[in-house]
Amino acid sequence: MKKETRLTLAIILGVLVLAGLILYLKKPAPPDIMEELAKCIGQNSVVYVQTGCTHCIEQEAMFGDYVQYLTIVDCLKDNNIKECVSAGIGGTPTWIIKNQTYPNVRTIEELKELTGC
Repeated sequence: MKKETRLTLAIILGVLVLAGLILYLKKPAPPDIMEELAKCIGQNSVVYVQTGCTHCIEQEAMFGDYVQYLTIVDCLKDNNIKECVSAGIGGTPTWIIKNQTYPNVRTIEELKELTGC
């Protein structure tokens, strides 16, 4: 196979993989995540994220269309760096719930329990 043909195939494969990843992350919220639950979690917690963080994208994708109800602080935007430092955020995503810090991706069930929702 010619070098140009292999390069073209590699580019096409890369585009297909990227498209699949985007579709996977954009999938709608699972039916068991109700709007009221997302609102409750959002009212009883803060999640610290940063632009480009794949685990943060994964965490937000769990909420699907209801991600809008979460209280999200992007540590890389505007003056949020100071807020993140003062909150002791060492990595993202990190949840603050009832003055306790919970780093890493958390399941909806965990967040439900931690927030009392």
